[in-house]
Amino acid sequence: MTSFTFATAASIRFGAGRSSELAAAVAALGSRPFVCTGSDPSRHERLIDTLPGVATFPVSGEPTMEVVRAGAQAAREHGADVVVGIGGGAVLDAAKIVAALVTNGGDPLDYAEVIGEGRPLAVPCLPFVAVPTTAGTGSEVTANGVVTSTEHRVKVSLRSPSMLARVAIVDPALTLECPPSVTAHAGLDALVQCIEPFVSPFANPLTDGFCREGIRRAGSGLRRAYDDGTDLAARTDVALCSLLSGLALANGKLGAAHGLAGPLGGHLGAPHGALTASVMVEVCEFNLAHGTDAVVARYAEVAALLTGRDDPTALLDWWNESTAELGVPGLAALGLTEDAIAPVAAAAASASSTKGNPVAVTADDLAGILRRSL
Repeated sequence: MTSFTFATAASIRFGAGRSSELAAAVAALGSRPFVCTGSDPSRHERLIDTLPGVATFPVSGEPTMEVVRAGAQAAREHGADVVVGIGGGAVLDAAKIVAALVTNGGDPLDYAEVIGEGRPLAVPCLPFVAVPTTAGTGSEVTANGVVTSTEHRVKVSLRSPSMLARVAIVDPALTLECPPSVTAHAGLDALVQCIEPFVSPFANPLTDGFCREGIRRAGSGLRRAYDDGTDLAARTDVALCSLLSGLALANGKLGAAHGLAGPLGGHLGAPHGALTASVMVEVCEFNLAHGTDAVVARYAEVAALLTGRDDPTALLDWWNESTAELGVPGLAALGLTEDAIAPVAAAAASASSTKGNPVAVTADDLAGILRRSL
């Protein structure tokens, strides 16, 4: 008998123009909003100016331990009672962690997985409102925040059900200004986040539906959004793929591509989506070679949703063609060297994402995947 648990944001509002609802959504949760944005808050001035009593905190690039510590301190000094993230997945992750640290106190390493103490977040986080401006991570509907430890050269998560957004506002119109490279990296990552939960042993009927629709939407919209960033219909397809991927991964787990991307990101500092996309073909080939007939059938269905061909090789062909068209290089071009392969593979072998892979993998297996992805 099928048995599963499902959790997500309390409210999801999707559609072009829905960002106009931000002020009312925030006002229902608090009166002292603290807004995390990208490096240039003026890009979202129209939205921020609708929030009274607001303070802003820019996040440049992937959030580090130092950044979230500073953000939590700034939020406390502001007297924040609600946290808003307006930006890409890195900004949303930083906002979630800030919301957690303000109420729970202490240091992020007290709660971080793998390198920290992994303590539970015992106190409910400040209310969090997510407004993604890229389409890729699905962070607006996940219960964790990813942060980089520069000291340990690894990305880790803080995780708690109370980190889920009270409101997620997904407005595809906000992604119209995304540059092609961000569109490519984020969109491919969203697609990986639909494929991995679909082939995961933790898949369930609910996440399967999200994954199928997300994969279909990526096949329809990703290349079009890359070729013409003003194509709102294509942007809507990719934004929906991203949202669905977040719903799926939060409840059905990921796989080896994301298990590798965490330590790769800590070592290389390259865009997360480029890293998952660069290892995806080799991860799929490994799983197809060592997986059961049921695993192969799942990959065949993914191929059919993307290409119309019920053959796993069609998925591999589509992926190679798409990464070439979208300008995603191999790992060597992203900075991976032979001496880093062993430590990255060892870290990936123990990563929580790797536990969702449909085939058990060792550090040696993962090292082989990295070498073949160079």
